[in-house]
Amino acid sequence: MTKRNKEKFFALCIENKDCEDLEKRKVYQVLPDTRAKKEGYLRIIDESGEDYLYPESYFVIVKLSSEAQEALRTTI
Repeated sequence: MTKRNKEKFFALCIENKDCEDLEKRKVYQVLPDTRAKKEGYLRIIDESGEDYLYPESYFVIVKLSSEAQEALRTTI
């Protein structure tokens, strides 16, 4: 039996040009999407609460401790 990786991935928004549902300097949850990644996009849960594709260049992936992930999980 294999153990599933429950780690969530997060990204810091550094650009929001023409994206009303993103805030600069805010951390967003990233959903896995290899197809989007190949095209230069990330699937982000934005301010609307829905997931959308945004340019990868608008974000910096951040590594968070499990405590920080848990804290964000309760606010996202």
